[in-house]
Amino acid sequence: MSRPRVFEKPLGMRDWLPDELAKRRRIEARVLRRMAAWGYREIETPTLEYDETVGKASATADDQRFTLFDRQGLSLVLRPDMTAPIARVVGSLLADVPLPLRLCYRASVFRRQRKEAGRSAEFPQIGVELVGDGSADADAEVIALAVDCLRAAEVARFSLAVGHMGFLTELLQVTVPEAVLRDELKRLLARRDFVGFRQAVGRSTLPDAAKERLLALLSLRGGVETLEEAARVAAGVGCGAALDTLRRLWDVLEAYGVAAHVVFDLTLIGHLGYYTGVLFEGYAADHGFPILHGGRYDHLMALFARPAPATGFALVLDRVWEVSALAPEPGPPTVMVVYDDAHRTEALQTARRLRDEGNVVVTCWVPDADAADRAAERAGGRVLCFVDKGPAACGPKTGREAR
Repeated sequence: MSRPRVFEKPLGMRDWLPDELAKRRRIEARVLRRMAAWGYREIETPTLEYDETVGKASATADDQRFTLFDRQGLSLVLRPDMTAPIARVVGSLLADVPLPLRLCYRASVFRRQRKEAGRSAEFPQIGVELVGDGSADADAEVIALAVDCLRAAEVARFSLAVGHMGFLTELLQVTVPEAVLRDELKRLLARRDFVGFRQAVGRSTLPDAAKERLLALLSLRGGVETLEEAARVAAGVGCGAALDTLRRLWDVLEAYGVAAHVVFDLTLIGHLGYYTGVLFEGYAADHGFPILHGGRYDHLMALFARPAPATGFALVLDRVWEVSALAPEPGPPTVMVVYDDAHRTEALQTARRLRDEGNVVVTCWVPDADAADRAAERAGGRVLCFVDKGPAACGPKTGREAR
């Protein structure tokens, strides 16, 4: 294996340059303000967690977790999501705080990619967790907040696809008795490989009625009318409770005024294994990957000794950054303070005063007046000159200020 060159970085990692990061920080600030307005308080957890606790609870596949060992030989993991670490905190440090809890975060999560070329391995995220409320109104709250956050990030055109893990799980459990085939169909749905799904159903030994039901599942995408079609497709399967939840969810989303952004997709299956009920993904126009994902995970909290229903979502910030119309917020003009040895103290004290007044100030030492003129020409903005030559330094032709 060849050694990395000095300018290379690990596969899947990226650098954020100043203008890029300024736009991302502005998105984060606007989104966090919206989350705070809904009553969500920010929390921060460690980048490293124990693999046996948070790593396993995340339901991220073993070969997708970045693991290492500490000096005691215990396996550590770079957090593969934020939901499991927050569940750990809610079950420990916040164990005595009454539910429901509304928490938000901004952090990077890390997942190894099976095909790393061109794929991210570090995902900057900003998201929320609502712990302790199992109602459809809680599901609607986080979906409505997700819409609010995308608006705050100035994502012009977007939609949220909403499904229900209980509906899909029950339908496949009853229709496909063979576990191997059932798992294959789930993997194909997770990859959105509907052609492969049809082929797998077609070559199976399932009865014709079961094949017809599975193929009809692929058409269960659209508006609220989709729920009636879903009831017909799943007749006799036992998916009524899930569909009732989705009907109530729609009513609450209409009350929030965000239903226009929502479509139902009952083929949706979470990329993390702990989803149990309503789940959703957000898509922006002209972008091929989800810009947010979320859903209900009512069983996860029990792993941390505090059983409770919970739901939440996360925005994938590098993807939101790509589709956001926000520009970096313009800062105050920069002042350059040019000085020589004889005027160093006066110049640096002036620079400090200007910074205290809210200005952006850069300083530039020069050996003589000619160098001061050259530095002032390159600066382009306001320049204060503290050099031996007095008013002639920086030259009247440049329009710079001399001190």
